[in-house]
Amino acid sequence: MSTTAPAAAGEDTALTHRQIVTILVGLMMAMFLAALDQTIVSTAMRTIADDLGGFSLQAWATTAFLITSTISTPLYGKLSDIYGRKPFILFAIGIFIVGSVLCGIATSIYELAAFRAVQGIGAGGLFSLAFAIIGDVVPPRERAKYQGYFLAVFGTSSVLGPVLGGFFAGADSIIGITGWRWIFYINVPIALAAFIVVMRVLHIPHRRQDHRIDWPGAVALIIGLVPLLTVAEQGREWGWDSGRSLLCYGVGFVGLVLFIVAETFYKEEALLPLRLFRGRTFSVASTASFILGMAMFGGLLTLPLYLQIVKGATPTEAGLMLLPLVLGIMTGSIVSGQTIARTGRYRIFPIVGSVLMLAALALFSRIGADTPLWRTMLIMALMGLGLGGNMQPVITAVQNAANPREIGVATSTVTFFRSMGGTLGAAVFLSVLFSLLPDKIKGAFTDAQSTEAFQQAVRAHPQQMQEIQKTATSGSASSFNDTSFLDKLDAALSHPFKVGFSDSMSVVFVVAAGIMVAGLIVILFLPEIPLRNMSAAQQRAAEDAAASGNGSPSSSAPTAAFRTSGAAPSASPNGGMASAVLGAESPNGGGAHGSPNGGGAHESGSIAASGEHTPAHAAEGGAHEAEGEASPSDGPPRHAR
Repeated sequence: MSTTAPAAAGEDTALTHRQIVTILVGLMMAMFLAALDQTIVSTAMRTIADDLGGFSLQAWATTAFLITSTISTPLYGKLSDIYGRKPFILFAIGIFIVGSVLCGIATSIYELAAFRAVQGIGAGGLFSLAFAIIGDVVPPRERAKYQGYFLAVFGTSSVLGPVLGGFFAGADSIIGITGWRWIFYINVPIALAAFIVVMRVLHIPHRRQDHRIDWPGAVALIIGLVPLLTVAEQGREWGWDSGRSLLCYGVGFVGLVLFIVAETFYKEEALLPLRLFRGRTFSVASTASFILGMAMFGGLLTLPLYLQIVKGATPTEAGLMLLPLVLGIMTGSIVSGQTIARTGRYRIFPIVGSVLMLAALALFSRIGADTPLWRTMLIMALMGLGLGGNMQPVITAVQNAANPREIGVATSTVTFFRSMGGTLGAAVFLSVLFSLLPDKIKGAFTDAQSTEAFQQAVRAHPQQMQEIQKTATSGSASSFNDTSFLDKLDAALSHPFKVGFSDSMSVVFVVAAGIMVAGLIVILFLPEIPLRNMSAAQQRAAEDAAASGNGSPSSSAPTAAFRTSGAAPSASPNGGMASAVLGAESPNGGGAHGSPNGGGAHESGSIAASGEHTPAHAAEGGAHEAEGEASPSDGPPRHAR
């Protein structure tokens, strides 16, 4: 990269391609850990729970990790905007190492759940901060092709997780240590390497912003999300209308109300400034990410179950069978990233990606117990292409529209909503699956009893039939907690179970497709804002240098121009400063904005209401049209202070 900007405090914020790749290596190692940990543990959880004597409590180990990782995500975003990324990414990696070591020495399921919570605190920062740091060092125009590497890491971990989890869980001991404990110990050397790389190569100039810390908002967020995430994970077992579930709903609702009150009071210093949601790009991206998370995680959650129950694959084999999905994600992300870098256009990719995902979910609803595996794998590849073209362009759009001093909170919020959507989707779709399963299996057995093959199998294996009748007539989904008995049944007797599961899964995919329709409609409202050619760090440095050159103190907080008009002061190529003030309001909310070098007309309404960042247009010599309408309460814009 050759793009440069006025340096802050004598430091050049432009990085070469080699420097960026070096930083990427450390970030990808950190992100690989968080992504791998989600899949490698789930594969081996039954073995771990059996060894620790807590099979009935195993879900809490997953729930604890989910709660802390989700809640910590927005905290990392806001705090890193104030104090800088480096200390918090190092803290996240360090906490993840500590949590991994503690999980490896756990002696009970309660200890494991507590230590997984510690691990989750670190994991919450690994995802969001990695994308935020890329926003700091890479201009939006080039960012997509680098972010594609992250999705490739995510996809690779999705395949390696089940494979490694199955391997370690299946080993009695490795060099004298119980096999499953290596699932956590393997994190330590990778995390240490990531820690060293990030510590040595990540040097992003940062000016601390003198903010109050929104502790009331953070506490209210915890009060709101902990019970809601808990009931999302445990509600199927408790009963969605049970006393415990109703208590969680009530406490969660109160917490969310308190959170909104706190954010309204803290305004610009809020953990999640509410004005961000008035920006069209941010609101559309957050809503679309939530819906995408529901459709993606909720729908795809049943695929490994289908491969293991219906196709008889082991967890390790099921992980390898998901390879077409991973290849699709990698292909979609790389193609979209390279195309965005060449053309500067990103809006088409989330739209096309959503259409492909919708088509894939509809096709998944058509697969049954006897569908050839190759056909299912082709649909997986289609789904992967849709995901790859959807996820990273949305983040690029948000970072491009955001105030460069709020890259962290903008990125972490989108990640947060995607995670929340996935949690809700998993809860809803698993409930749908297991509520339908008993009746679907009964229906499949009724249909099979009239076939000659089934009748012959009944005569040949009467004991198996007695066991089947007890399970199939129980009317409870808990009867199917252990599906290993299917491997011992005659093929004709086990086939109705597989048909019942496939039919139940088809309903899940139909629901997911319906949700994806809503996601497609939302993403159609995503605006196309010209991508900047400067990184967030370069923009911040340019603003600080220009403010100092004008005799104003360097900004230690988001500039007043951002607070009032939403438009960033524009740095011109000659080091001058384009005024952030708006022209006279026109009937359509537009105002004239002249560049000192005549770089291009800027049409903008006052976007204080939207909070959306208008890029440094004079420096980039391009026209930019920002959405939003003038707010009567905006007041006159002020320069950075």
